[in-house]
Amino acid sequence: MERVKSLRADGQRNRERIIEAAAELVGRDGAQASLEEIARRAGVGSATLHRHFPSRQSLLEAVFREGVAQLCARGAAQPGEDPVAELAAWLEDVTVYTATHRGLAVALLAGPEGLSAEEICCTDMLLDVLNVLVARASSAGAIHAGATSEDLMMLANAIAVANEDDPLTARRVLRLALTGVRP
Repeated sequence: MERVKSLRADGQRNRERIIEAAAELVGRDGAQASLEEIARRAGVGSATLHRHFPSRQSLLEAVFREGVAQLCARGAAQPGEDPVAELAAWLEDVTVYTATHRGLAVALLAGPEGLSAEEICCTDMLLDVLNVLVARASSAGAIHAGATSEDLMMLANAIAVANEDDPLTARRVLRLALTGVRP
């Protein structure tokens, strides 16, 4: 992480463009997205990509962490004016992200660097945000008293896994689960 902070401005821009291009292509093609195409989309050469990310796994880890950080920032920015709608919207974001990028975690676990689940897992970051959103919705009396952050995270993840590469269905099924099946 220190290496990233010490980059010159142009190097930091290149790194950000690489991560952005990789996120887009991994979302489309999965964790085996072409590194050459990622470099081309980012407007950098292959050598520049490899200077910033010496392995596919290091690039995938950066994409995964950046995506989770963005999800958490969006959740933390919720104003608390409509706790139920904000909770539901954020759970949709998490579910769609997970359905679209599920292969990232699997690829990281299986990679040659052998990262453990604890090293790549960002569950604590997600739960920190979810705890705030659930507390707000609970205070408003808008969710079932027994619903926990962990329950809702499990629900979102289960729906995402069941609908891998089908974010529209994942979103629809989550909405159905959150509203219930009763008319």
